Amino acid sequence: MEKIRYAIAGSAGRMGRTLIEAVQQDPEATLAAALEHSASPFLGRDAGELVGAPCGIKIGADVDAALAVSDCLIDFTRPEGTLQHIEACKRHKVAMVIGTTGFSAEGKAVIAEASRTIPIVFAPNMAVGVNAVFRLLDVAARILNQGYDIEVIEAHHRHKVDAPSGTALRMGEVVAKALGRDLAECAVYGREGHTGERPAPQIGFSTIRGGDIVGDHTVLFAGGGERIEITHKSASRMPYAQGALRAARFMRGRGSGLFDMQDVLGLR
Repeated sequence: MEKIRYAIAGSAGRMGRTLIEAVQQDPEATLAAALEHSASPFLGRDAGELVGAPCGIKIGADVDAALAVSDCLIDFTRPEGTLQHIEACKRHKVAMVIGTTGFSAEGKAVIAEASRTIPIVFAPNMAVGVNAVFRLLDVAARILNQGYDIEVIEAHHRHKVDAPSGTALRMGEVVAKALGRDLAECAVYGREGHTGERPAPQIGFSTIRGGDIVGDHTVLFAGGGERIEITHKSASRMPYAQGALRAARFMRGRGSGLFDMQDVLGLR
């Protein structure tokens, strides 16, 4: 089987470098292109040098040139950049793995529309372990459906620009769906001042930003006399990168469609 040719968006960033490293370690993958914005000081550098393994692929800003030699674009950047990349992927019929978070409803609609033309795996968290936690939360919420208050606590590094994280929001969505609630109606994002008693249907979110925390997520089910906590902690970004490559392999031979990691892992 031929290797999958990858283009990496935001290649000089923290996640981009991890993706380059993951591609270099995968015998089924090859790095075809590395992208950065037009003002990046990394333009023209060997992408592999960023992870200590030169590969001959120069970092560039020409998206169309990159996609012309690629089978899949992996994008963990920001919504505005990802939406531009979607249009280019449609032109070149290139699959996308989207790990970017913080999209508006309009942005998500653009992704859904694009999936009619190209295959897309779009997930708030590509790590296999996190997606296992999503399934555990569904089971726990159905069991602990009475007498338990639910709080979602997440922590990330100081550079993260959206809050709560996409993973935390998905955790809330999973729990709310299992309980037959609408997260938009029952979610509370932080508390301050005289808030009054906590309503039972509420799902609370707490956000921590600091240092170099890769990503910690906990869902707390607090009942009378006991607490159940389901936690996932990331020690590195490599599980996200490995999950993204697994997502790309899942899309082999698919002409179009919108998928998430639950599809990739066969958890539907």
